[in-house]
Amino acid sequence: MVDVDIAPIDPSHPHAQHCLREYFAELDRRFDSGFDPAHSISAAEAEMRPPAGLFLVATLRGEPIGSGGLKFHGSEPAELKRMWVAESARGLGLGRRMLSELEHHAAEHGAQAVRLETNKTLVEAIALYRSAGYVEVSPFNDEPYAHHWFEKHIG
Repeated sequence: MVDVDIAPIDPSHPHAQHCLREYFAELDRRFDSGFDPAHSISAAEAEMRPPAGLFLVATLRGEPIGSGGLKFHGSEPAELKRMWVAESARGLGLGRRMLSELEHHAAEHGAQAVRLETNKTLVEAIALYRSAGYVEVSPFNDEPYAHHWFEKHIG
């Protein structure tokens, strides 16, 4: 993955929009009831743009292959949102690298922890979060598509 660059980008940038479209399409395919972002907890562009948040995109030879966002809440846990890796790049460690970058940015913005929710069908993501030190916690929101809630202390 040495050729992969991960950098903050405006969520309205075409690379970010490509990743979000692919993310939504994959969730729609994989979730038992499909996926409609309008019914999910908000992660709007403004919420993932500084100072409210951050959006990272991973590129390989200039092409977007992964993304992840954060919503900041001061010293409260940062929320990890919209993490996605292209199928062609899975199994290469990019998800772990993206997660580490997101945690680093969350800590830089004063968060002591990162939390996220995920769907039971995303078994690869669940395994990644557990192996990266996330622990399952009680539901902290009412995300209709979530079956698992995780948190990791980073500070």
